[in-house]
Amino acid sequence: MSMVRGVVVVYFSRLGGRLRGDQQILLDADARLLAKLKGYDLRHDAARAYSNSLFFVPDDVLLKEEAEALGIRGPEDLYGGVVPHPFVKTKAITHELVGSDAQRPQGWSSAFAEKVGEVALPGYTAFSPGDARWAAKRMLERGPVRLKRPLGASGQGQTVVTTADQVDRFLEQLDADELATYGLVLEENLRNVRTLSVGQIVLDSFTISYYGTQRRVQDNDGRAIYGGSDLVCLRGGWDALDALPMAPEIRVGVAQAKSYDAWMSEYPSFIASRRNYDVGQGIGADGRRRSGVLESSWRAGGATSAELAALAAFAQDPALQIIEASAVEEFGADAKAPPDAVIHFQGEDPEAGPLLRYTVVKSKQSAGQ
Repeated sequence: MSMVRGVVVVYFSRLGGRLRGDQQILLDADARLLAKLKGYDLRHDAARAYSNSLFFVPDDVLLKEEAEALGIRGPEDLYGGVVPHPFVKTKAITHELVGSDAQRPQGWSSAFAEKVGEVALPGYTAFSPGDARWAAKRMLERGPVRLKRPLGASGQGQTVVTTADQVDRFLEQLDADELATYGLVLEENLRNVRTLSVGQIVLDSFTISYYGTQRRVQDNDGRAIYGGSDLVCLRGGWDALDALPMAPEIRVGVAQAKSYDAWMSEYPSFIASRRNYDVGQGIGADGRRRSGVLESSWRAGGATSAELAALAAFAQDPALQIIEASAVEEFGADAKAPPDAVIHFQGEDPEAGPLLRYTVVKSKQSAGQ
């Protein structure tokens, strides 16, 4: 019987919410590919004592104490991230508070919020109804405001307001504990928005970086939501990404994401092996173009299957330098995947309805091409 080098463990974290069936399937598929890349076994029982090396694939970002209890010492021990406080995993950290006396959770970094204001859209984060109203009053003088619940994903938990009454109605629906713990984001609302994804993955000796654009699709209820990402991935870190030819507006977004990532050092104990930043680009109320980081993701997410497909291709062929890969979500019974796609889920999800999720590698470029 051969000795197993280590074990990849799918882990359900303290901060994670309940996953839909298709999300659970995709998390398992991501973990299976990571196990293959590392030459490890795949298990689902984190409580068991293993004598081998452990590598965790959590459903969400881990808290520092939780990670330490699992034996996670650094980014080499997980696919994801670790934060010192629950709010740090959310888009709440992307904006400043309304004033020096504003309510804030323990561990809030004013230094980070001040620095990141240079690469974010105009906005505030509030942790009390009074602070939210004050922030909205300031912002509504300039135009429509987008309210975002930091725990919302795929564009859900957001609404655009133009009056103080609409802000009040939104606040009435918010749970007081959720507001005090995770806050509320108030951000300038952009028109004609395109969302970029900029990221980096580190797995053992491999580092890949990427930029790409997010897809918007209609779900089975007719709502416009996230529908996957089209990524351009390459070997190496941020410097390698900088050397890649790209459109000027994409270069701006990449630079903003890099700055956001660098300033995370203001939050002690933060570690991540998967870093993904959403950058919104569109037109502000004054008619000018805006670009700013919307939020971060340090967990297995919607683009992960494309990231890992690229990582696997790089591992298989050392000559490859650039790979274009897409993670796609399509709704409706008529959705079809291209012939060369890897299908992760196709069928009726109890919550989402008819759904197709697949990954496809579109092109590969070797050195010298």
